[in-house]
Amino acid sequence: MNYLGLLSNDDGAPVDLATDSVGRRVMIGLTKIGLALKSRAWQEAGRRKLTPTQAQMLALLRVRAAQHGLRLRELAAGMGVMPATASEALRVLVDKGLVRKARSGADARSLSVTLTARGRREADRVAGWPDFLVDAIEALSAVEQAVFLRGLIKMIRSLQERGEVPISRMCVSCRFFRPNVHAAQDRPHHCAFVDAAFGDRHLRLECSDHHTAPAESAARNWSVLTTHNVSRGVTA
Repeated sequence: MNYLGLLSNDDGAPVDLATDSVGRRVMIGLTKIGLALKSRAWQEAGRRKLTPTQAQMLALLRVRAAQHGLRLRELAAGMGVMPATASEALRVLVDKGLVRKARSGADARSLSVTLTARGRREADRVAGWPDFLVDAIEALSAVEQAVFLRGLIKMIRSLQERGEVPISRMCVSCRFFRPNVHAAQDRPHHCAFVDAAFGDRHLRLECSDHHTAPAESAARNWSVLTTHNVSRGVTA
């Protein structure tokens, strides 16, 4: 049997380099990065006496509850977990004095969850857990980083549309986003919230100032972004 052009995959079976898809190889790479993140999350959680789920809740509150609290169902949806799981994590964080529950001003029947001062400090530390990946990302060139970021945004958007991941507050789904409205190659986009031009490398995956755009506007923005990027090439 001719094994020219064949390698072994993780389970020992031969892989035909001529037919094995790039998508599958990217998936394997992302899986390995996911394992690294999971391992680091458990290591850090052990040191802080938090589970990864509890740490995820703190991080979500840090980003999305800066001005207003979140309800339990919003926490569960943002974390991609069942309400019962979010409720148990919330109970522990309340007991630890890291979050507080109060009656919502908009609806006195529902509870709003916010960080305490101690919880904000802990959330800031939690937010730095994935920083060990920064060095690996910065090994890429500026152009490679921009391409990688755009690819991630496209993947996340696709997964969101299929209901596979929680909704992210990305530039491309924000009503303040104006794609490709400036002539400058390095800063073609505009954020109407801060009234500033920016480039692909500044596109955000989670923004505390995000305001969800109507579905039609978001789809139009996405079409403009991808169409123009194909025609002008990727900016750094």
